[in-house]
Amino acid sequence: MPSTARKGRSKPRSSGASAAPAAERIVLTGFMGSGKSTIGRSLAQRLSWGFVDLDTFIEQREGRAVPRIFAESGEAAFRAMETAALASSLEQSLLVVALGGGALETPANRRALSTATQTTTILLTASFETLYDRCQQQIVAAAGSPLPIRPLLGDREAAAARLARRDVHYRRTADLILDTTGQHPEESVLALLTLLESIL
Repeated sequence: MPSTARKGRSKPRSSGASAAPAAERIVLTGFMGSGKSTIGRSLAQRLSWGFVDLDTFIEQREGRAVPRIFAESGEAAFRAMETAALASSLEQSLLVVALGGGALETPANRRALSTATQTTTILLTASFETLYDRCQQQIVAAAGSPLPIRPLLGDREAAAARLARRDVHYRRTADLILDTTGQHPEESVLALLTLLESIL
């Protein structure tokens, strides 16, 4: 059965009947294929909050798909755009934010989340086999696209090494962890709502 866990910083609820909720922003992190965008959008709808997928936000602002940004401007340029987009998102309230899989490799992004108030960061995780298979299914679904939808996926061994490197940052930054292995997205949303009951 997929597991849930509480981890990281405690952010107590303010006292008083009219106090603002302890969490005004929920940030979803995790590797490619963990379901951040799908689950995040559904969670935001359930909460009647806004939703921002950082990759989509950057694409709309730049007028280019993420793979094209990587190809034309390089990863460093994309990461700078990502950091700016995250900083902007953390200034908003009642918002669910889906990070890109590599966002937490950037120290500035980890610092921003560690110091953000009324913000809960949730790691969506799954077995490597589940994550990799989900990514492969997305690639098949996007067959015919002129650019790959996963510019950093690479081969299986490279993807496993990338996950291992990023997982350290994911777990150190997360306040809560949800294992989505074997779950449909809506099951994951319900599990998240249960986890968040005490802080919303």
